[in-house]
Amino acid sequence: MIYLFLKALHVISMVAWFAGLIYLVRLFIYHSDALNQDDADKSILTKQYAQMSLRLYKHLCNPGMMLTWFFGIAMIAHNGMEWFGQNGWLHVKVLLVLLLTVYHLYLKKVMKSQANNENKHSGLKLRLLSEVPTVFLITIVMLGIFKTGANIMYVVGGMVLLALIIYIGIKSTYKN
Repeated sequence: MIYLFLKALHVISMVAWFAGLIYLVRLFIYHSDALNQDDADKSILTKQYAQMSLRLYKHLCNPGMMLTWFFGIAMIAHNGMEWFGQNGWLHVKVLLVLLLTVYHLYLKKVMKSQANNENKHSGLKLRLLSEVPTVFLITIVMLGIFKTGANIMYVVGGMVLLALIIYIGIKSTYKN
């Protein structure tokens, strides 16, 4: 019963974290687009988007990430290190969550540069960046559901294929 409670809280935290990451990059795109407005609109919009990004990062993304990690580690601790050692799918999942955490921290760097109205990221790069959580979400959920029934090479290969399809789709439809 405790394990199911931890798992439910882990999933709820993960949903909050992903929602924040997905919306955060959307705000970056709006901020980047606002830099092309006239000076009066640009000033108002960029300040507003920078403030919205900071609040979203601090109040949804960070707590979602920390609670996801906390409840994930609590589930591992509940099941024991022997269980962890026997489940290769979980090793891959933890690696993907580590990479997602690096992505999360990278977004903080992007957020800071946008707060200074430094347009270091093109619209295309931001649109591609906005799809990263989707690729991670699908892969992590598939691993979590299929567990040992999943051939890890197929899951990782599927992740790469999905990323390639998304890249081609965005690249072919993006103008600028």
